[in-house]
Amino acid sequence: MTTSNHSGVSHTVFRLLGIPGLEDQHVWISIPFFISYVIALLGNSLLIFIILTKRSLHQPMYLFLCMLAGADVALSTSTVPQALAIFWFHAGEISLDRCITQLFFIHSTFISESGILLAMAFDRFIAICYPLRYTTILTNTLIGKIGVTIFLRSYGTVFPIIFLVKRLTFCKSNILLNTGCKHIVLAHVSCDDIRENIWYGLFVLMSTVVLDIVLVFISYVLILRAVFHIPSQDARRKALNTCGSHVCVIILFYGPGIFTTLIQRFAHHITPHIHVLLASVCILAPPMLNPIIYGVKTKQIREEIVHVLFTRQK
Repeated sequence: MTTSNHSGVSHTVFRLLGIPGLEDQHVWISIPFFISYVIALLGNSLLIFIILTKRSLHQPMYLFLCMLAGADVALSTSTVPQALAIFWFHAGEISLDRCITQLFFIHSTFISESGILLAMAFDRFIAICYPLRYTTILTNTLIGKIGVTIFLRSYGTVFPIIFLVKRLTFCKSNILLNTGCKHIVLAHVSCDDIRENIWYGLFVLMSTVVLDIVLVFISYVLILRAVFHIPSQDARRKALNTCGSHVCVIILFYGPGIFTTLIQRFAHHITPHIHVLLASVCILAPPMLNPIIYGVKTKQIREEIVHVLFTRQK
């Protein structure tokens, strides 16, 4: 690794600016952040409670949904409170260790969500292509192993980033143009050569999220092929309906991320606050909308939510 000439001073405390260029609008910007966080917490906590307490929902599809809801809560909590502290109290000061901890949980939780969505695609593939063997293939033991593998993969791939960041000297600036700590955002204020950080970040992205997207796509190609071989039109429609919620969540999770990545790579003329707002949408939207999508489109979940919210009030 080559190192540029710089003084021995390395910042250990940084200042998060929030949305650069829109500091005077932070109070107004905080409103959708706060609303989305409350909805994400309440909606996903309700999903987890319903799935864990109702034995009729102890099925593979709902257990994976429970994992997704837990990851949504973790992703929201690792990002939104920090942003709200900046918007409301100008509390953007953060130590290097806390910054690294935050970026570790943001990136690992994001990768976990991607892995859970892949597991849910696998669940739908087995349910539609091998319906008679569904319960014998997707046993509770296998679901547990899949869950452990997902979280070990996410933490294992992101863990080396801690050491890649720790080796850097931060003498350019201690100002971070963001609402939270991200790997490359932090690396860019270093005086050192960050090519190793960039290449490892690309490796993590390709070996996790991009690979998951490819495998999810292959799963749905096989699912569609199986569905269109079903002779009954009614059975075909029913099979497609079981995938509807999952497809919506996939589009919601990967769509903004892909769009944001393309904007960052090719639209260099766009102002920094647009980049930060787009990145925020990637983190805010899925945790808020996932429980709503499943609550509206999944009959069993909808019925249990109505029972929990309204029956007990009588």
